Amino acid sequence: MICVTGSHMVRNLQERAARALPAEHVEHVDGWWLRLAPGCSWWVGTVLPHGDAGPEELARRVGRAEEFYGRHGLDARFQISPGACPDGLDAFLADRGYRRGGRMSLQAAPTARVLEQAPAGSPRVRVDDRPVDDWFEVWRAVHGHDGERDLLRRVERPSAYASVIVGADVVAVGRAVADDGWAGVFGMATLPPARGKGAAREVLAALAGWARTRAADRMYLQVEGENAAAVRLYARAGFEEVCGYHYRAAP
Repeated sequence: MICVTGSHMVRNLQERAARALPAEHVEHVDGWWLRLAPGCSWWVGTVLPHGDAGPEELARRVGRAEEFYGRHGLDARFQISPGACPDGLDAFLADRGYRRGGRMSLQAAPTARVLEQAPAGSPRVRVDDRPVDDWFEVWRAVHGHDGERDLLRRVERPSAYASVIVGADVVAVGRAVADDGWAGVFGMATLPPARGKGAAREVLAALAGWARTRAADRMYLQVEGENAAAVRLYARAGFEEVCGYHYRAAP
């Protein structure tokens, strides 16, 4: 494990991820990010409850979040990350009937280590500064939607979109966002026929190479703990877990 769970690293990385996955509207309340993201994956619109709060203040802030989402006809969801959330928040939400989601893993690696693990004899990799049509086509084929084009237009920090090309076809994609010495990895997708052949590792290597040009000497990503294939991929590329986290959804 790269850091102790109580460090500021967790909070800083989760807030970098929020900037790389920008919600349409964000209301900041005493350090908490209330995010509204209609049309995006649901986790883009969850609460980042960062900052300390005592029991009474905790109840007030949760009520404020519930009111915020209620005004928009939505249920509140909270991202619970050790080292970033107030003590007692998870238990408080559980007592209110909030359902716990599956385990997620926040991981990080030195950029140089990711480059060292790149496979030899690689296929052609293209890196663009904006998403192009064939990048979206692979994303849509794997995930069933168009990669949230509106969300990507809202990203303000430098970005890279990597595409692995075999023959004339793009078979794997991913993107990275540079933010103050770090590069976050998002949007990984590989077509089924290309899986297990190193294409995803080539995407990571290309993004790491781009990160180095942006003076981002560390990389991070978020992955579902139950996605065994992805967890193995990132471990082989040099990533280690910073902490596990989960979500709480209103009943």
